[in-house]
Amino acid sequence: MMEEQARSCLITLRPTLEQDIKASFLMDHMVSDGVLTEDEEEKVRSRPTRREQATALLELILRKDNRAYISFYNALIRESYGDLASLLQRTLPVTSPEGERVFQMEGLLMCKQCSAKVNQIREKLYKVQGAAGGWVTVYGMAGSGKSVLAAEAVRDDALIKECFPGGVHWLSVGQVDKPDLLVKIQSLCFRLEQDHDSESNKRPPSSIEEAKERLRFLMLRRYPRSLLILDDIWDSTVLRAFDIQCRILLTTRDRSLTDSVSGKKFEVLVESGLEEEKALEILALFVNKKPHRLPEQARGIVKECKGSPLVVSLIGALLREFPDRWDYYLRQLKRKQFKRIRKSSSYDYEALDQAMAASIQVLQEEHRELYKDLTVLEKDVKVPAKVLSVLWDLEPEEVEDVLQEFVNKSLLFRDCNRRPYLYFLHDLQLDFLAEQNRSRLQELHAKVVRQYQQYYKEGPPITRDEESLYWMRYLPYHMSKANLTKELCSLVFSLEWVRTKALVMGPAHLINDYMEYRPILDEENSTVRGDFQEFLSLNGYQLEQRPLPDVVQLGLSQPSTSEVYRQALKHAQERTKKGALYLDWINKSRLESLSRLVVQPHQESICYACFSQDGNKFASCGKSSNTVKVFKTTSGEQILEVPAHDDEVLCCAFSPDDKFLATCSSDRKVKIWNAERGNLIRVFEDEYEEQVNHCQFTNTRRRILLATCSNDRFTNTKLWNVNKPSSQNTMFGHTEPVNHCCFSPDDTYLSTSSSDGTLRLWEVSSANEWKCINIQEFFPEQKEETDVIVKCSTWSADGKRIICAAKNAVFVFDVATTELLSDIWLSHLSTVQFCDSCPSSQLVALALSHYTVELWDFRSNKKVADCSGHLSWVHCVRFSPDGSLLLSSSDDQTVRLWATQEVHTSSAVSLKRDYDKPSAGSEWEDGDSDFPVRVQESRIRCTCLCREPLAVALGREDGIVKVLEVPSGATLRSLSGHTKTVFHCQFSSDGHTLITSSEDATIRVWKWNTGECLVLQGHKESVRKFLELEEISSSSPLLLSWSFDGTAKVWDMVSGEMTQDIACHQGAILSCAVSPDGLMFSTVSADVTAKIWSCESWACLHVLNGHQDCVRSCCFSWDSKSLATGDDNGEIRLWSAQDGSLLRVCSRGTKDSMDSLHGGWVTDLHFSPDSRTLVSTGGYIKWWDVETGEALQTFYTTGANLKAVQVSPDFRTFVTIDNIGILYVLRKVE
Repeated sequence: MMEEQARSCLITLRPTLEQDIKASFLMDHMVSDGVLTEDEEEKVRSRPTRREQATALLELILRKDNRAYISFYNALIRESYGDLASLLQRTLPVTSPEGERVFQMEGLLMCKQCSAKVNQIREKLYKVQGAAGGWVTVYGMAGSGKSVLAAEAVRDDALIKECFPGGVHWLSVGQVDKPDLLVKIQSLCFRLEQDHDSESNKRPPSSIEEAKERLRFLMLRRYPRSLLILDDIWDSTVLRAFDIQCRILLTTRDRSLTDSVSGKKFEVLVESGLEEEKALEILALFVNKKPHRLPEQARGIVKECKGSPLVVSLIGALLREFPDRWDYYLRQLKRKQFKRIRKSSSYDYEALDQAMAASIQVLQEEHRELYKDLTVLEKDVKVPAKVLSVLWDLEPEEVEDVLQEFVNKSLLFRDCNRRPYLYFLHDLQLDFLAEQNRSRLQELHAKVVRQYQQYYKEGPPITRDEESLYWMRYLPYHMSKANLTKELCSLVFSLEWVRTKALVMGPAHLINDYMEYRPILDEENSTVRGDFQEFLSLNGYQLEQRPLPDVVQLGLSQPSTSEVYRQALKHAQERTKKGALYLDWINKSRLESLSRLVVQPHQESICYACFSQDGNKFASCGKSSNTVKVFKTTSGEQILEVPAHDDEVLCCAFSPDDKFLATCSSDRKVKIWNAERGNLIRVFEDEYEEQVNHCQFTNTRRRILLATCSNDRFTNTKLWNVNKPSSQNTMFGHTEPVNHCCFSPDDTYLSTSSSDGTLRLWEVSSANEWKCINIQEFFPEQKEETDVIVKCSTWSADGKRIICAAKNAVFVFDVATTELLSDIWLSHLSTVQFCDSCPSSQLVALALSHYTVELWDFRSNKKVADCSGHLSWVHCVRFSPDGSLLLSSSDDQTVRLWATQEVHTSSAVSLKRDYDKPSAGSEWEDGDSDFPVRVQESRIRCTCLCREPLAVALGREDGIVKVLEVPSGATLRSLSGHTKTVFHCQFSSDGHTLITSSEDATIRVWKWNTGECLVLQGHKESVRKFLELEEISSSSPLLLSWSFDGTAKVWDMVSGEMTQDIACHQGAILSCAVSPDGLMFSTVSADVTAKIWSCESWACLHVLNGHQDCVRSCCFSWDSKSLATGDDNGEIRLWSAQDGSLLRVCSRGTKDSMDSLHGGWVTDLHFSPDSRTLVSTGGYIKWWDVETGEALQTFYTTGANLKAVQVSPDFRTFVTIDNIGILYVLRKVE
């Protein structure tokens, strides 16, 4: 009879089991165990529905004994119902005098006596649960059962309830590169967010650092008492991505990996082989016998395989189905000699090879062929059944049956953490298959490609499920292994592939394709490969956005000689015929890289690079080579290579006399080298317990000191004298890792930037803290999310300002008062990795995660240049000592040198080169201008053209208006009168009158030829703009003006008399528009309302409510039936001008990278002549379908903050300028 406790549990859980289980799968195992007869199985199968079959099976089990309960439990685990099996585990009956219980997980059995190791792991988990962060490392050789032990260790209700009530989260890692690691962490974050909030639709993290911070927030704030299990970790760099102060259980082959992370650490060794008696016990459980009843061949099998848990499992699974083959399998192990697959492996591969051969031989012939196809899988890659369904050309259900057979025979493993299930091979099994099918590898990879092409003739999968992720990630890999060079080039040299892969996986994997397969691609066409790489380097940041921008439109901004542009133009022309809208940037210049030198010093990511004091050399250090290299600045020639450390070198620095080169590393050491010969002078060790992040020498030779900082919690910042064996001083104050340290120009002070959210200034002479600035306070909205990490700091050339970077912002402080002088905020999709101030100017260079370097003037708070060219994160940027050169290093394995003056002036040069002007007629022409560029005494704030005579008016900040002849540039008239900035100027239609408005609250009407002036006074605040009211019946021309004082006024332009004074809004009026029929005008205001007024009665016709922010722009449709308004939140609303009702809202639905619906304020609006299309400007330009409110197209400019767009009468040409001075002339593709 079944124990009462087990019976009660089964009855209690019966509704849940009936709903979830598939009885036919479970009965296969129970029949094999001998607890069900074939007749009983047939009776259950005869029931018509799956649920009725489940009900019948449970009724049958309840009438049986304890063995049936245990067999049912094991069947649940084998069929991946682990969640249901865990509910039955506590009431498993005792089946032997010793009181042992049987557990099984994915084909590997272990008895209760083997659970000593499980209990050891649980003891360590109890110890780590109280720590702020800690690690339990389960380590041992391949196939030793580490993952099984880890999984079994957390199958304990008491442990979970007491230590980890927040849950246990499992992540299989394996050997991964950066893009794959990012995908895994993205997936984990998504699961955690979905578990916490099923409605969460956050954008996935776009970088390892952002993903790490997102995971840190989730584990510490959302799941504070939970356990993260990292299965199969290979690399310390990968492990550091999870160093987030939470509790982690990890399995690995390398016990030293946790040396690279912080927190409490515990270890559990899993021995390489089972003891003979334990191995025999496992074999006995497979064949359902007592150990002493096993045949004598059992001991021979254990001896031959050296007690390997994996081999014992493989042979045991075979014997379960063929119990009379003991002698046969022993002979197989003894006689068959296979080559050792990996001599460096600690695992006995010969035993595994022999067991593998024996396992495969028992498969049906057709299944053996299918199993061979698995040779093409990469190690540690898990595939869904649907991928194999495509490969094998079988129905998914048939594939699952075949895979189940492989799993049952321990020839395949199944990841049950997600559904649909993922399948994978042990790396030893893959090695065996690769050896066996060495001559067919190319053919097998080619089969994968052919099957994919056949199945997806209509287009690739874009569902973002496991299947589409596999094809996007590994299709190029299979093509390269199949030597299908032309097919590979055809694939990756395609904008459609760029669009699809960016949509499914983001740009990181795309860029990786062109780097990983570069040798193959260059054999076909290196120029085209360069075109696509350049395109991705410039637009990778855009491809991270969701919804995904139109890749064809992005391609139209490439140089006309680029293959990307040619493909984009062809696609655009084809789609235009079907009604799509595309814009060609017709005045674009060739997008040449401004970097004067590109060096690839290391075959891995470059952590840091710096100039020598004389500027003639620069040094760089990479993440994996553990070396430092020195190069000539002029040519990039390598002149020195130093094998510096035992782990990655994180920073290097030249001494002020260029005699020494300092390095610091993850190995916790600081070393001093002779900068000329590369010989070691001194090692500072034993004073740091964590990795040393940064080192820097003093700037002057007066007294040479070295500053270093580390991940240690308290003793993290130190000063060293290179002539002494130990540190001279330690700065105490920071409580978290210090990421960067920097001396002031005169070496009086040292600044430190820390993960505790503070920037601290220290007196170098005393090592005492001088000032502390809490950067966390400048991110009030972040207090409930991730911690603010201060990345780095830099001093202005005069030492009076300190500049620091944190998250997506840069802050400039007065050193004496610590007052915030200015701040620079970038897109929230980007992070500032490094900042450096120019020693000869007020420029600061920013290294950004979205692959660019930006130059900003920190006094005027304006961006002056973009340095594009890197293909991945930029980690470091440094000016040369004289400020003439800029050095940047990146994850793309390159160091780039830039001429500061060239990149600084590039925007102005391009604007001068690309100067285009409208002709006097209605058609627009493109031409070069001979108009001279002169240095102005005051900044120009507005311009306008006069067609007859041909002249240009310039309104300046000093209130002066100048009229210049075109094209000579000679001054025709200088008009003085305004006392403050001139905001707007406009010639009358006959060209004789010039009207200007100013910050001085006046409007002036000039007879500019004579200098006569009529002053219109009445506004109390700035008059930003005005409009002529041409359609109003009046003996004199009228002028409509509006002001920040909330009023609109109508003026007689002949007499200067104010004819109407209209109090329109409680806030400033930001824009006005007059309807084309002249009967209405609209006003929009900072009071978040818009209004429509009558031009006859001057009364308010409609008040338009609904905007949530300042309403900044407005425009009537050409038929005067509709009004469009745009606000500072990026939202555009369309209203009926007749009754004031809301027609529709135009917006992208979700905020973009600038936390706006339009990249910033909506600053300008224009309708097409047929009133069916609307164009708007903000952070970029958008075109809208007026009928539906849907976006038709978006053009992303290099800069942002577009003020206005000029539109040709036929609505086919558009002209605008961005905030860094680049001119765009866009024309519809036809």
